[in-house]
Amino acid sequence: MKPVTWFPPMWAFACGVVSTGESITDNWSVLLRGILLAGPLMCAMSQTMNDYFDREVDAINEPDRPIPSGKISKSASWLITFGLIVTGFLVAFSIHPYVMAIAFVGVLMSHAYSGPPIRAKRNGWFGNLIVGLAYEGVAWLTGSFAITQGVPSGNTIALAIIFSLGAHGIMTLNDFKSIVGDNIRKVASIPVQLGEKKAALLASVIMDVAQLAAIAILVAKGAMVTTVIALLLLLAQLPMQKILIDHPREKAVWYNAFGTLLYVISMMVCAVGIRP
Repeated sequence: MKPVTWFPPMWAFACGVVSTGESITDNWSVLLRGILLAGPLMCAMSQTMNDYFDREVDAINEPDRPIPSGKISKSASWLITFGLIVTGFLVAFSIHPYVMAIAFVGVLMSHAYSGPPIRAKRNGWFGNLIVGLAYEGVAWLTGSFAITQGVPSGNTIALAIIFSLGAHGIMTLNDFKSIVGDNIRKVASIPVQLGEKKAALLASVIMDVAQLAAIAILVAKGAMVTTVIALLLLLAQLPMQKILIDHPREKAVWYNAFGTLLYVISMMVCAVGIRP
């Protein structure tokens, strides 16, 4: 498990909460339980499940990971995964029974991504889409529902979908670290299919188009302050993307640390902008 990677779904859940316009102080318990559910439980569960099914690829790409290195046995990995699932369901149920149902869908999405027979990650187009929807869209909409216990607004649904699709680009950049093993194991990630430069260009375009679509929603709502902030955040990413495209393999991790940070800040800015 990598706690730093728990941040995206935790952040998306918080964006969903903020987008409702409801008081954070009045709903702090739901917010904290939701963040716990999205990150340390469900996201961590997806990682331990992925570690199990990826153990052969990881033996090539990252041999120091828990299972290939022998730090954790395969059976222990499954016990950890099962424990996270059960705990996640309990926390989700404490928020609302429907949230537990959503958590169950999250488990199915995790297995569809990593495990047989689907193993969507074998193709970057589908695998990245599932992860984007789970990490951003499902988490965002769950945050909104957890507070209002009603159907999210049209703008909330639109932003959740938009930033989910944009996250496809983030996941593409994440695949750069696995190019060698993916080639050997015939995993058709986007960098493997398109080559490094085209993959970096595509990832940048996907993230930029998503942010432009989100900005259009802010403009339509008349939220000019957040529109300007979101636009400035997007413009700040462009020179960083130029560096990424020129040196994709060397700069993918760097961009995911700094360029992607501006993307996720824009998520919260947009969440604030659509509040009733």
